Amino acid sequence: VATADVFVQNFRPGVIDRMGLGEDELRKVAPNLIMVSISGFGDTGPYAQRPVYDPLIQGLSGLATVQAGADERRPQLVRTILPDKLTGVTAAQAITAALFARERTGEGQHVRLSMLDAIIAFLWSSDMGSQTFVKGELPQQEAASFQDLIYETTNGHITIAVQNDREWQALIGALNRPEWAEDPRFLTAELRQKNIDARLDLIQSVIKTDSAENWLERLADESVPCAPVLTRTQVLAHPQVQANDLLVEYDHPQAGIIRQTRGPARFSATPTQPWHGAPSLGQDTMALLAGCGYSSDDLQTLVQSGVAGVAEEGQS
Repeated sequence: VATADVFVQNFRPGVIDRMGLGEDELRKVAPNLIMVSISGFGDTGPYAQRPVYDPLIQGLSGLATVQAGADERRPQLVRTILPDKLTGVTAAQAITAALFARERTGEGQHVRLSMLDAIIAFLWSSDMGSQTFVKGELPQQEAASFQDLIYETTNGHITIAVQNDREWQALIGALNRPEWAEDPRFLTAELRQKNIDARLDLIQSVIKTDSAENWLERLADESVPCAPVLTRTQVLAHPQVQANDLLVEYDHPQAGIIRQTRGPARFSATPTQPWHGAPSLGQDTMALLAGCGYSSDDLQTLVQSGVAGVAEEGQS
C-alpha cells in the first residue's frame, strides 16, 4: 500500500475498517493515497447494510420502470448488468479525476460512490425529466408509444431513427410513399409524435415487404439513419466492426484462440499494448512481489513457506 496510487474496495460500509484497512490506517503508510469505496446503496440509510445485486439497483433506481415505459406497466429489467458495469465506469472516471487533483495539490482523498448513485445520475438527464421540477413532478402514466424502432423485413430486422423534417422527407422518398407528406397526422414533428403508433405501423407495413439488405441500401442512399439489427454472431462479421478492428484474437497457451474486444479508446501517444492471454495461476507472482520491493531471498522464502504460489511447470 505504501507505494500504491489507488486503493479500491467494495465491501459493505464499515467492513473495511473492521479488517484494519480503513482510511486512517492506510494513510499512516500512504498519506497521499486515493482511496475508493464502492457500495451498493450508499454509506447511510435503511439499505446501507443490505446485500446488493444488479437487479436490486435496477428496481430501486427506477430503471426497471423506465424500461417498461410507464409507471402503470409491469416493470422490466434491462437484460444486461447495467448497474454493475456502469458503476465500474463511474469509479474509473472518479479515480482519474482524483489522480488529476492529486497531481495539482499533492493530496490524496477518499472517493465514495454507490451503485445507486451511479444509476440515478445516469438516468436523470434522459429518463427522469418528469421529476425535475420540485412541486411540479409528473407521473409517467403512459409513454407516447410502446412500439420500438425495430422493423421486421423478409429476412431479419433493421432499425430506423428519424428525428427531424428532413429525415422524415427522406424516409418518405426511400419508402416511395409520397402521400405521407400530405397526411395531416404527420405534417410536423409534434404531430408525428402525437400519432406515433399510426406512423410506426405504416412504416412497418412497408418495410416487411422487402429484405433487410435492400432496405438498408435504399435508406442509406436517401441519408436516412438506419442500421441492421444483428445477432451476437453476426456482429463478428459485420464490415463496420471489422474495418475498425473492434475485436482482437490471440493465442492462449491453455485455452486456444481467444476473441476479445479491443480497448474502445484509441490513444495516439500511448497505444494499447498487444493482447496476451490471462496469466495462469501464479504466473506473475514473482514479478509482482519484486515490484513491491521484495528481494530474491524474500521471494524464495515466501514460495517455500507456501505463502506465495507460482505457476506449475509448463503452465506459464
